[in-house]
Amino acid sequence: MPKYVLGISCFYHDASACLLRDGQIVAAASEERFTRKKHDDNFPINAVTYCLNSQNIEISDVTGVAFYEKPIIKFERILREFILNWPRNIKQFYRFMPTWIGKKLFMGNLIAKELKVFCTKKEDTIPPIYFVPHHVSHAASAFFTSSLQNATILTLDGVGEDTTTAIFKGEGNTITPLQHITYPDSLGLLYSAFTYYLGFKVNSGEYKMMGLSPYGEAKHVDTVKKVVEIYEDGSFKLHQKYFAYRWGETMTSKAFAKLFGKPRREPEEPLTQFHKDLAASIQRVTEEIIEKMVRHSRSLNNSPNLCLGGGVALNCVANGKLLKSQIYDHISLFPGCGDDGGAVGAALYLQSRLPSNTNLSKPVPTPYLGPGFKNIEIEGFLREHHIPFHHKDEAELCQTLATEINQNNAIVGHFDGRMEFGPRALGNRSIIADPRKEENWKRVNLQIKFRESFRPFAPAVLEEKCSEVFDLDVPSPYMLLVSQVKKEGLPAITHVDNSARVQSVSQTDNPRFHGIIKAFDAQTGTPVLINTSFNVRGEPIVCDYIDAWKCFLHTGIDILVLNDFLIYATDLDKEKFKTHFPIQEFEAD
Repeated sequence: MPKYVLGISCFYHDASACLLRDGQIVAAASEERFTRKKHDDNFPINAVTYCLNSQNIEISDVTGVAFYEKPIIKFERILREFILNWPRNIKQFYRFMPTWIGKKLFMGNLIAKELKVFCTKKEDTIPPIYFVPHHVSHAASAFFTSSLQNATILTLDGVGEDTTTAIFKGEGNTITPLQHITYPDSLGLLYSAFTYYLGFKVNSGEYKMMGLSPYGEAKHVDTVKKVVEIYEDGSFKLHQKYFAYRWGETMTSKAFAKLFGKPRREPEEPLTQFHKDLAASIQRVTEEIIEKMVRHSRSLNNSPNLCLGGGVALNCVANGKLLKSQIYDHISLFPGCGDDGGAVGAALYLQSRLPSNTNLSKPVPTPYLGPGFKNIEIEGFLREHHIPFHHKDEAELCQTLATEINQNNAIVGHFDGRMEFGPRALGNRSIIADPRKEENWKRVNLQIKFRESFRPFAPAVLEEKCSEVFDLDVPSPYMLLVSQVKKEGLPAITHVDNSARVQSVSQTDNPRFHGIIKAFDAQTGTPVLINTSFNVRGEPIVCDYIDAWKCFLHTGIDILVLNDFLIYATDLDKEKFKTHFPIQEFEAD
């Protein structure tokens, strides 16, 4: 009989669930994709339902449930902070403490209660629930999904329980802690503080600040270093008078604004050169801290391999520079570096600790772990609603899309196969377009994504031709490495500093997406397409074909692909369909 382990992360942000079958990841998804609420932190009831249904199993078939952190340790830190910062945090005390005392402190009971809905028979029982330390979960997701038998593992985020940064040794089936940094000193919170000060949303807008940074010069590095003291081993100390996250509802204090000489930028206010320069400055300081820390980690565990985990590992600019530094021979990243990936890491760590799994084999890494839908189901939907469509076989579809993108500059919403896990669309829930047309940058940003015009687009490139186009000689399947663009004539994917956040596409991992790019290359001599996530600003990436259909109706997308079916905007009256398929109002993020 197969053995199943269920992983869960929730109650902070980016709730998700993951299911292992005999040590292999068979399903994983974020709750936001089902509820359509971005960064949904609620118990991932829909994601768990999907995971169990994907294998046609009941909750009683699961050997154990792994939660991605230890609530008791987290509560101790929160309680200590309330005592140390009393009475400035009295509002937060009355806001958060009832929830902790009433629910979160007894997390095992809360999770068991949520899982009760999956007990279909009277004799069904909830499997044992295990709690895995937050940074161990990050470390496990990074190391156990790599192909490496030994590595140094570095995890960096805002805070997990009491730890904000940790270094581990990974060997075989074991993860051993070496060093850590504790709250309130946090690289993730430092970066988020500047995200907040620049008017972006914390836990969401950090990638915007990273995208803004190339428009500025790092003029304020010295001032930034007045709020954070950096040591040679990469450890650091945040000077707390500049921050308010320990007691207030804001990230920064009045002293922070005074130091930089300007008030916080309000969301949607114009971005000035000062804001761009400050984004460049904090990015530079972040890269300095990470590089020092990585060099120190090499001295602690002399492995040639590095695994990165935690939300800060989504900083693909820093990742690209680490790769160029050659401190390590090999750097491995998991597509869900943030808290969504905590569910995967917790499940893998529990799997490694079960007595029957002393010879645990590494899971086959793939990001395509979410729901997929059959052609018969999609065709039924199209016929029911009298939506005109064209059915194509695989080869014909790839050729048709390449021609439409090349000759008609079509913007394509591509929905096919299983949904990606993690924050990046990697071909199966993507909007794709011609990277040679400069106007596509603004067209997709403003008419389809409804987002800021400065935001860059990622290129998807044939893996076998990646090094011809980009200064990158290793695969980048998860869009987590930034490199310089070598090939001219790609203005829609080339950022202002001549960089791009690269996704290399292999025929083995994604034959359909590879086929489209290959057909485009055959026609144009360009083995690259724009690849941006299939959603509008403030909305999660589409999950099912109805989400994709709605996004198509309410944006300027020219062609919608639903598996093997093509729907052309010119073949239908979008306005007529919109009334029957409204899209929820999106919130600026």
